[in-house]
Amino acid sequence: MPELPEVETVVRGLQLLLPGRVIERVRFGKTDFIDEPAALEDVLPGSRILDVHRHGKFLVLRLEKKQSRRPAAESQPALFHFIVHLGMTGNLTVRPAGMPSPPHTHVWISLDNGAELRYTDPRRFGRMLVLPETQSDTILGPLGLDPLEATEEQFRERLATKRARIKAVLLDQHAFRGMGNIYTDESLWRARIHPARMAANLTHQEIARLHRAMQQILLEAIRLGGSSISDYVNAEGQPGEFQIRHRVYGREGKKCGRCGSPIRRIIVAGRSSYFCPACQRAPRQRHK
Repeated sequence: MPELPEVETVVRGLQLLLPGRVIERVRFGKTDFIDEPAALEDVLPGSRILDVHRHGKFLVLRLEKKQSRRPAAESQPALFHFIVHLGMTGNLTVRPAGMPSPPHTHVWISLDNGAELRYTDPRRFGRMLVLPETQSDTILGPLGLDPLEATEEQFRERLATKRARIKAVLLDQHAFRGMGNIYTDESLWRARIHPARMAANLTHQEIARLHRAMQQILLEAIRLGGSSISDYVNAEGQPGEFQIRHRVYGREGKKCGRCGSPIRRIIVAGRSSYFCPACQRAPRQRHK
């Protein structure tokens, strides 16, 4: 599933290609992942793309649409957010209109420069919707802190209130928006913290170490274009490279690059969790 670094990589690519472009038309294949396809058909054509940014794992295109039917006194352009979640296998790319589309392409958004913004998603677990800018907080507002923006103090305060395992807390989008399985496992390995430790029981030193490791991992992954495990590609259709830097994720049975112990896999918070049993000591079991 595309996580924060993958979404950030796509956003940075789109920021170079989309601002200032006018959407001329939109065409759909399957629409079961789209909230109100008719709303997209109404708002997108004729809209100018002002900017592109990331909010957690969501891509947000800010649009300006002229209201030509309104009286002159009310002719201020309306502002909308076109919100996209890539789900497990989605990708958003910009391609020349004449280039053949890959299988499972479901949305084609034609731009005024002859390019197309295309959404491809084999499993269709993503989400796509358009909302007035004043209403976008109904979707984005409940999400938690951005891991790259959270200070160490904010990070510590958020963990102190959670009576849950650290792996579960980092994956909770209401706590930290954008974190996913890959970068949670990699951050915990770098910080030498077992994924089943209780978040509220971490020491100040461990929290500082995890905060630092998490931000380092995310920035390194962004620099290398994210991790291409399955279908992920950037805005230009190119795969990422961070998967060659993984130290624990998907490496069950392989040697830990730090101590040589075999990497193990357990289930924490309902997700496969990869860790080194020597570097990341399991929490002590309490006996009655």
